[in-house]
Amino acid sequence: MKYKRILLKLSGEALGGPHSKGFDKDSLAHFAREIASVHRLGCQTAVVLGGGNIFRGARNEGLEIDRVSGDYMGMLATLINSMALGDELKRQGIPSLLLSGLAVDRLCMHPTRERMLEALEQGKVLLLAGGTGNPFFTTDSAAALRAAEIGAGALLKGTRVDGVYSADPEKDPSARRYPRLSFDQALNEDLRIMDPTAFTLCRENNIPILVFKVTEPGTLSALVQGEERGSLVHP
Repeated sequence: MKYKRILLKLSGEALGGPHSKGFDKDSLAHFAREIASVHRLGCQTAVVLGGGNIFRGARNEGLEIDRVSGDYMGMLATLINSMALGDELKRQGIPSLLLSGLAVDRLCMHPTRERMLEALEQGKVLLLAGGTGNPFFTTDSAAALRAAEIGAGALLKGTRVDGVYSADPEKDPSARRYPRLSFDQALNEDLRIMDPTAFTLCRENNIPILVFKVTEPGTLSALVQGEERGSLVHP
């Protein structure tokens, strides 16, 4: 197994299935199965989910909501998504621990480094909700921060396409895929793999980023075992 500890970043829209809204039963089950597959390989796994299937933020909803309030609403959406995924993991016999950067005393604790590492060593999947706990930061930034905190061997980012492309392949059929590229190359070509804060955190902490198609069964376990799929962004 190539990666013994990973941080998996998934968008909230992925949980919403074809319509990217609410919860899609089949999509939720698919992600739980994928996470279960790497857990059974012995890979320590932490998961950061977005909240876009519930609330993408005031700026994108056309609502007159203050940016800070909108960001906190988005953090709460990630908590709902993480609870849903945790329930599906439980159905598949996989133990998990929910932690949140946004304190919700009756549901979960704050993700201290000691708490996260202890849960991973105990064989639990970490569900890290609530972003960083602060407005003005994306869930990409939260994923990179938590990956650095737990010493993840890689950050795996699930997307709708099978890797990093020179342009949006859904709009430009001539776009080319990069099987491997360096952080410097990604910066020089302005590929925007993650938001700048997240990308910088991964770069400074030498955390490789693996970008893969999230809907393909078996891809997660293949990547953990070292199979070349999607795109690898390396130091």
